[in-house]
Amino acid sequence: MNRIVSEDQNNIFLGLSHPQVIKYYGVQFSTYKATEEQMNWYSNLEKSGSGIWWAIRSKKESEFMGAIGINDLHHEYKRAEIGFWLLPEFWGNGYIKEAADAVIEYLLKHLKIHRLEAYVETGNNNSSRALKKMGFKHEGRMCDCEVKNGKYISIDLFARLNQKN
Repeated sequence: MNRIVSEDQNNIFLGLSHPQVIKYYGVQFSTYKATEEQMNWYSNLEKSGSGIWWAIRSKKESEFMGAIGINDLHHEYKRAEIGFWLLPEFWGNGYIKEAADAVIEYLLKHLKIHRLEAYVETGNNNSSRALKKMGFKHEGRMCDCEVKNGKYISIDLFARLNQKN
C-alpha cells in the first residue's frame, strides 16, 4: 500500500462517484474536479497529523482497488477512526481485511493506538461483517444522527482495543 497521492485522483473519483460504493459512504462526488476536495482532505490529514490514507492496490499489477486509512487521530488519547472502501469488482475477496490487518498492525505498533473506531451506516452489512472479522466489536447504534439525501440515517459504532498496552 502507498499513501494516497495526487496521481490517484482519477481512481478516487471512480470510487467516490460509483453508486455501489457511495450507497453507504459518507462522501460522494459527481465530477472529477469536485474530487479535488477529497484529495486536499487526504493531504491536510497528513499535514495536521490527524490521519493517513493509503491506496489499496493489487500485489501483481499494482492495480488500484480502493482506499483505507485513519482520520480523527487523537495522539493524547491514542484513538483514531478507521475507514475504507473498495471498487465493487474487488468485493468479497478479503482485500479489505488484508489491507486493514497491515494498517492496524502499523497503528498499534508504531502509533501506539489504544482504541480504533469505525462508524458504519446501518444496513451496510458488508462493512459490519468485515469489521467483525478484523476483531472489532459492535458497541451501539446512534439513531437518526445524520442526514443523507434528505433522510435521517443511523450509524453503528464499532471499536477495537489494543489489549497489549
